[in-house]
Amino acid sequence: MKIFITGVAGFLGSHLAERMLQLGYDVVGVDNLDGGTKENLPKEVVFYEADCFDLDKMTKYMRGCELVYHAAASPYDGLSVFSPMYVTRNTFQISVSVLSAAIRNNVKRFVYCSSMARYGDLKEIPFREDMVCIPENPYGIAKLAAEETIKALAKVHGMEYVILVPHNIIGPKQCYQDPYRNVAAIMINRILQGKPLIIYNDGTQKRCFSFIEDVVHCFEKALLIPDVNGEVINVGPDEEFITINTLGKTICRLMHVDFNPTYADDRPLEVKYATCSSEKARRLLDYNTKKNLEDGLKSIIDYIENKGPRPFKYNRPLEIRNKLTPKTWSEKLM
Repeated sequence: MKIFITGVAGFLGSHLAERMLQLGYDVVGVDNLDGGTKENLPKEVVFYEADCFDLDKMTKYMRGCELVYHAAASPYDGLSVFSPMYVTRNTFQISVSVLSAAIRNNVKRFVYCSSMARYGDLKEIPFREDMVCIPENPYGIAKLAAEETIKALAKVHGMEYVILVPHNIIGPKQCYQDPYRNVAAIMINRILQGKPLIIYNDGTQKRCFSFIEDVVHCFEKALLIPDVNGEVINVGPDEEFITINTLGKTICRLMHVDFNPTYADDRPLEVKYATCSSEKARRLLDYNTKKNLEDGLKSIIDYIENKGPRPFKYNRPLEIRNKLTPKTWSEKLM
């Protein structure tokens, strides 16, 4: 059986490819290498460098595949407030393209990687799948819009779908030179460069962090279990809900440096508290947290130390520049 993976050279996509190959599936993948890298790719993957926005190419490369993982996106909560065109195109519009290609090819099941950003700044936590979503920023809006499009078109055209909602994934292969996302990786990269941590606002924002192998387990189950067709399922630990200050302190302790951060102005529309209930994932996907936060952080620290620190790449467009634009981005302070 052939499986098609978008964003296959990225963090989640490459781990999904490895796991599917281990299970004996043939894997075809596409990536425009905007955020991914060929060094992440298992050699057995049939790889095409292409933009998911290109419907004809998606249709061609997907031919013969029965199952699809759509992991490609520009996953930028904060940046989407200042680069809405870039983020929306590479989140919502590419999803519609890949979805259309899947329907053209009579794909059996479409598994979509959504985001906790879909929920927005809801006052009730943890977030549950039955809550009414009120996304705060263009990225969250784009993710939710893609979900609704998948539901509508899958129903009309008779295709199975599952929507998974991961929560702040960390682990080896994560991009760590991107100044706009992946807070734990950014912190580790700065420490290795001998720089202090930069924390937005006062650092009391709270999050949970998911280790990549635990997330891949849920994606594997979502592709193969018949009973989860049509479900939206949170994926992420609901046991360790911590502040960004605590995250920074933990990373500093593990890397044997003092916690002495620089605090920057808050980013517009950043959600204060975001954590999910994983009760549904435990019930339907046999989900459990096999690696806790500290062990997950050790794993990514080892990975980045082995690769070596890298300068941050400011290769994303800032479409809106004004007094609200974080100086860490506009003045390239990372």
